[in-house]
Amino acid sequence: MKLSGAQLTAYARDGFVVLPSLLSGEEVQEMKRELKRIQQIDTDHLVREKTGGIAKTIYKVHETQSPTASPVFHALSRAPRLLEPAQQLLNDPALYIHHTKCNLKTAIDGSVWQWHQDFGTWHLDGVPNPTMTTALVMLDEPTEMGGCLYFIPASHKLGSLQPAFDDATGYRFYVVPKPTMLDILSTHPKAVPIMGAPGTVVFFDANIVHSSGHNLSGDDRWQAYIVYNPVANRPADVEKPRPDYVRSTNFMPLQLGSDDILNQRHAVHDYESGLDAVR
Repeated sequence: MKLSGAQLTAYARDGFVVLPSLLSGEEVQEMKRELKRIQQIDTDHLVREKTGGIAKTIYKVHETQSPTASPVFHALSRAPRLLEPAQQLLNDPALYIHHTKCNLKTAIDGSVWQWHQDFGTWHLDGVPNPTMTTALVMLDEPTEMGGCLYFIPASHKLGSLQPAFDDATGYRFYVVPKPTMLDILSTHPKAVPIMGAPGTVVFFDANIVHSSGHNLSGDDRWQAYIVYNPVANRPADVEKPRPDYVRSTNFMPLQLGSDDILNQRHAVHDYESGLDAVR
C-alpha cells in the first residue's frame, strides 16, 4: 500500500496522517483477544495501573521470542498496509521496530499521559535522529471523554525539545516542561483530538507534541503503537540502557509480509510450534 501525494503532504505539514478503515473488524477483534490473553501473563513486559493492578501498557507484542509475543501483531507489523507507508514516510526501505506498545486505557481507571514528544525518550535510548514514525492502531473508538490522544498540529517542526523527567503518574516518563508547553499551546494551532472507528491507523512523527487524558467514560480505549526506525538510525550504546522490550536490539531489516494477517498469524504460530517441538 502506498500513501498518496496528498497524504504525504499532510504528514509533512501536520506531523500526522489518518488512514480510516485500514483494518477489518475481524482483525481488530483478534488483536483484542490476544491482548486479553496477554494480560494474564506475569511479566515485566506488562505495566499495570498503580491501583487495582489493571493492565495499562503491554510491550513487545511483535517479536516471536517474547513473553508477550502475539502472532497477529507480528504479522501486522510487517504487513504492506503498515510497512510500506512507513518506508515511504522515512524514505528508507530498511526499517526495524524500535518497540511496540499497547495502551489499554480502561473505563474509569485509565490514567493520563502528559504532554510529550516520543523522541524525548528515544533520544535518551541512544537513537541519534528523530527520523522515526509510529503507526497508531485504534482497537476501540476513542472519544474525548474516554481519554483520546491529542496532537498539536505542526509541533513536530519545533524539533527535539529538551525533556524533563516526571514520575507523578507512577511510571518513568519524560515530558515537555510546563513553561515550554504553555508557550507551545499559545503559539500553535489548537490541539486536535485523534478519533476514529476501530481499525483506523494514524501515522505520526516522533517529534509531534501529544498527550491523552484520563478515561472518564464507561468504555475502554485500547490502542496499539508500532514504532518504525531506519536501521541506519539504530541507537548507539548508552549507559544503563532500558530493557530490550522498550529499546529493541533486533536491528534486522523487516521483510515485507502479507496483508492477510489472520492467515499469517496461523503461519507464525505453526512455525513457532515447530521450533518448540525440536528444542
